[in-house]
Amino acid sequence: MEALVVAVVVAAIVVVLVFSSVKVVPQAHARIIERLGRYQRTLNAGLAFVIPVVDKVRARVDLREQVVSFPPQPVITEDNLVVSIDSVIYFQVTDPRSATYEIANYLTGIEQLTVTTLRNVIGSMDLEETLTSRDSINAQLRGVLDEATGRWGIRVNRVEIKAIDPPRSVQESMEKQMRAERDKRAAILTAEGEKQSAILTAEGARAAEILRAEGDAQAAVLRADGESEAIRKVVNAIHEAKPDSHVLAYQYLQTLPEIAQGSANKVWVIPSELSGQVAHLADALRPPAPPPL
Repeated sequence: MEALVVAVVVAAIVVVLVFSSVKVVPQAHARIIERLGRYQRTLNAGLAFVIPVVDKVRARVDLREQVVSFPPQPVITEDNLVVSIDSVIYFQVTDPRSATYEIANYLTGIEQLTVTTLRNVIGSMDLEETLTSRDSINAQLRGVLDEATGRWGIRVNRVEIKAIDPPRSVQESMEKQMRAERDKRAAILTAEGEKQSAILTAEGARAAEILRAEGDAQAAVLRADGESEAIRKVVNAIHEAKPDSHVLAYQYLQTLPEIAQGSANKVWVIPSELSGQVAHLADALRPPAPPPL
């Protein structure tokens, strides 16, 4: 009976030792094996065997890219203004052994290193340069962090500045300045529009006056041409008709009433030739004398 109990106990111990010697490492993870307190090897993803009691398995290390967002940090700029900067770090463990033995807590180390680097970088910039140089700040942070964390077995892939918050008083001043700039641009655009409108109106009025003057000139030329043509035709008609003195005397008499129609005509001036023409006209209108008996 005692032998059976001993056999069962030994079998149980063997089973426990066998199960404790089998280790399964998930994908994208690694485990550090220490033998008698010293580093022995690194277990990658898959099935592995260790020596029970002699080998000790440390906590597994995540090899995936990790994202850590640090709380906002107060940083002083070159012009002595305190800004609050919120940053995000993307990193990945490339050497599990160094990440385990070279630093006690690499997350805390990355955070403190980020804060220190931020203060050095922002301390050499004024507020305006800080607000407009995010890419430059990200590049400088990544360069410093990647170099410092390389001996920890960590690669910094990316650094992003999520927010840069200046003091409330500075924000209000910047808002007022932006509002003033918008009002200034609006006033300039309005003035430019009014100026352009006035220019176009003046050019339109000038063009209209030029066209009107050209029209009046052409009309005057056409009237003069018409009157000249009319006079020429009248003169030609008179020459062709060959009027005698009786016709001219009759035309004089027809014109006299038109001369008398003017209200300012108080004195009539009768040409001396008119009396002779009237006498000729009277002779022409007198009935012929009867023939002598």
